[in-house]
Amino acid sequence: MIDKILLLLGILSLSTTAYAADGVILLHGLCRSNSSMVKMAAALTEAGFIVENVDYPSRTAGIAQLSDDAIGKALENPKLKACAKIHFVTHSLGGIMVRSYFKRRHFERLGRVVMLGPPNQGSEVVDTLGSWLAFRKLNGPAGGALGTGPDSTPNTLGPVAFELGVIAGDRSINLINSLTMIEGKDDGKVSVERTKVVGMKEHLVVHATHPFLMKNNVVIENTIRFLRTGSFKVSS
Repeated sequence: MIDKILLLLGILSLSTTAYAADGVILLHGLCRSNSSMVKMAAALTEAGFIVENVDYPSRTAGIAQLSDDAIGKALENPKLKACAKIHFVTHSLGGIMVRSYFKRRHFERLGRVVMLGPPNQGSEVVDTLGSWLAFRKLNGPAGGALGTGPDSTPNTLGPVAFELGVIAGDRSINLINSLTMIEGKDDGKVSVERTKVVGMKEHLVVHATHPFLMKNNVVIENTIRFLRTGSFKVSS
């Protein structure tokens, strides 16, 4: 009788683990906080994911250190322990942090990644303004590492080796950046073309501006779809 009870408990335990909700770690962008990702977090939670909306001091360190501290700590969060897969949704700098972290580390439960407006090939805005004292004070070491040169952090990380969907914006409210610094369609910070990275699975362009990508309803809908199915495309 005791053996049967133990067997039943074991089956129930395995069932709970197998059907545990997937986790999602959110990473905000440069000079922002996790409050910028609250709407995205709420939508993902409603969709059934276990969400960890990370706050990190984006202006205090280089990209490698920021990613080690923020992502390393988030992956150890007890509420994500039972998740079979842990996905990432990032805005801007957050995407480069994910690339940096998983370039250097392996994580068995890594799921899918959606990057919103990532400077995957750097930003011309940093090329133009990165040497200015005011820029360095405002954006810190990480901001200065996001140029388009071959030695910039994004351009030294190489192809991605995880399942990635990128969403880029093509609407700008920063006309100075768009008209004088950035080539091609852009979101005011990053050109559509420079959001792309070798190894990504899909790329989607939406009519949204960089600071508000994570709050855009079309972006949120497509983010959830990619995390669930691995595609932005609506299945027929």
